[in-house]
Amino acid sequence: MAHAASGPQSGMNYAPSGLGVPVCEPGSFRFAAAGLDHGHIFGMTLGLVQAGGTVCAVFDPDPTKVAAYRAQYPEAHPFDSLESLLGDDAIQLVCCAAVPDQRADIGVKVLESGKHFLADKPPFTNQSQLDRARETVRRTGKIWAVYYSERLHNEAAVHAGSLIRNGAIGRVLNVVGLGPHRLNAATRPPWFFERARYGGILADLASHQIEQFLAFAGADDAAIIHSAVANFAHPEYPELEDFGEVHLITDSGVTGYFRVDWFTPDGLGIWGDGRVVVLGTDGYFELRKYIDVAGDRSSDHIFLVDRHNEHHLTVHGTVGFPFFGQLILDCIDGTHHAMDQTYTFRVAELSLLAQEHATVLTKNP
Repeated sequence: MAHAASGPQSGMNYAPSGLGVPVCEPGSFRFAAAGLDHGHIFGMTLGLVQAGGTVCAVFDPDPTKVAAYRAQYPEAHPFDSLESLLGDDAIQLVCCAAVPDQRADIGVKVLESGKHFLADKPPFTNQSQLDRARETVRRTGKIWAVYYSERLHNEAAVHAGSLIRNGAIGRVLNVVGLGPHRLNAATRPPWFFERARYGGILADLASHQIEQFLAFAGADDAAIIHSAVANFAHPEYPELEDFGEVHLITDSGVTGYFRVDWFTPDGLGIWGDGRVVVLGTDGYFELRKYIDVAGDRSSDHIFLVDRHNEHHLTVHGTVGFPFFGQLILDCIDGTHHAMDQTYTFRVAELSLLAQEHATVLTKNP
């Protein structure tokens, strides 16, 4: 049976609402938003608020973006500059979804002001930015976190991690990830089509896939066997890459392949049919993260096959997003339970390396 397209049409506005589990008293963890160029800022804010954080400030040079943000979070006091916002000692963390090539500069300033930083992905568009971030973290001791939302802000992916840790499919052998997105070219800002500003499809979209591969493989690092990019169908945007793929292997022998693209057809009722298949020694599962095509219109499906049976798990609204509460507690307690800092940066570095060494499959048609 066919279904007409419905529901959210743009991953740029992805902001899932899960189980709210506050980890701190109201007002005890205050954070700000600075850099509102990507709609992920709303998902980042919502995750922190549902974990008990208080959004208290906002800055962007575009007053229209600030007004849209404050329409949803009126308690966020508008500042007229980043420097004035960073001068507020009550702010403990700044989340940022500025244009990708600006995120590193903002993050350095945030850490140097004595605050922690949560960047949208991709956190960097080149290696020199990553090197500066590593040095700033070493010097300041502050956290530079990254919003890898396709695992951290998806309940099927969160629950998949629990299944693996609990031995549901035995030892993980292989991970296959599919990360399609809808282009919605007419709604995209000019920087979206400028290679130096967005970083390339592997530096950008593939950072999600590399992070979830390492997480599901239980690894801290991997080697890139092959990577490739292409602009198959959009000659009007010569700097756009509409297709990318990467093949990786961990030092323990877990292999992974993923594909990212901008080819979600208009008939799909969501912005992208994100899927992951994880093969283990005792079974396998498939995540259908955002929709079960031509079936259940809800999100967060897990199809698990083990030694005993076939299982369809629907976990939407049952798991929540522990990353945000863990990050808040890390900022308060000086711990690193949400995501190890070395791991966070290595994911970004692998994304940059995959981009830098990618084979170009085709030029513009």
